[in-house]
Amino acid sequence: MKKSVFLGTLATAALVAGYASAATLDDVKARGSLNCGVSTGVNGFSAPDANGVWQGFDVAVCRAVAAAVLGDPMAVNFVPTTGQTRFTALASGEIDILARNTTWTFSRDTDLGFTFIGVNYYDGQGFMVNRALGVSSATELDGATVCIQTGTTTELNLADYFRINNMTYEPVPIETNAEAQQQYLAGACDVYTTDASGLAATRASFETPGDHVILPEIISKEPLGPLVRQGDDQWADIARWTLNALVAAEELGVTSSNLEQMAAGTNNPEINRLLGAEGDLGAMIGLDAQWAMRAIAAGGNYGEIFAATIGEATPIGLARGLNAQWTQGGLLYAPPFR
Repeated sequence: MKKSVFLGTLATAALVAGYASAATLDDVKARGSLNCGVSTGVNGFSAPDANGVWQGFDVAVCRAVAAAVLGDPMAVNFVPTTGQTRFTALASGEIDILARNTTWTFSRDTDLGFTFIGVNYYDGQGFMVNRALGVSSATELDGATVCIQTGTTTELNLADYFRINNMTYEPVPIETNAEAQQQYLAGACDVYTTDASGLAATRASFETPGDHVILPEIISKEPLGPLVRQGDDQWADIARWTLNALVAAEELGVTSSNLEQMAAGTNNPEINRLLGAEGDLGAMIGLDAQWAMRAIAAGGNYGEIFAATIGEATPIGLARGLNAQWTQGGLLYAPPFR
């Protein structure tokens, strides 16, 4: 099937689903749980732990939304999706929100009929190779075999980069991160390429992570964020402002440890509005006054979630970088709560 036909089909499905389920909030409340689309398993971002409980940076967004809407961060059904199935799952109504290392692009936001609610991780595409290959730069990869996930922006970025640099490569198509890891470690490809955060997460799961090198080149902009179907502005607002609440809480110094104290009232009107002590922001999106307080309580503010799941003290070991608050030289910025 040609790409244009595929995109058009998905767009039509998204439009129909949007009109058919324009009251997602009512559906979620009636069901008593949130259906959240995640990856098939990327350590630090979305993966089940030893007890089968989903954990991770993207998982935390869905738990925050469930807490805001249902009062229970555990009231989430996690639906694993691949690069090929994620958009169909959202367009069809199988899931209420997709939080799965997904890049915000023009076509996904318009032609596919989705609404990105914000960026929860600013990323870029990179390359990982075995140290024994003796490669120190992506410009040395001419003729390499490359493991590449199908149905992703990574495919297009890879083709563009090699074309610009007058190099050739042989793609090794894979569908999941687990398959990519298996193929790469088995030597089926010289290189694994995906978002740099995903490479760090994958390398951290290896028996000998030090044997593998993430090359210095970042070849694309990958603003990763959760998304919902178009056609239900209220649901998009709930998801968007839940994410904003996590970001704003970090900027304002609201944490999981001082949340109760702050909720009793402060001399900062924005904190009071955020936590429901002043005003009635919750009513504007169909929720009660404590919706944001519950969202923050689910896993902490943005900084706490980052540190606990993918930060420098975790096996993933990611620095904040572009994902630092705007006051700390990063791109993270929540609109005002007023």
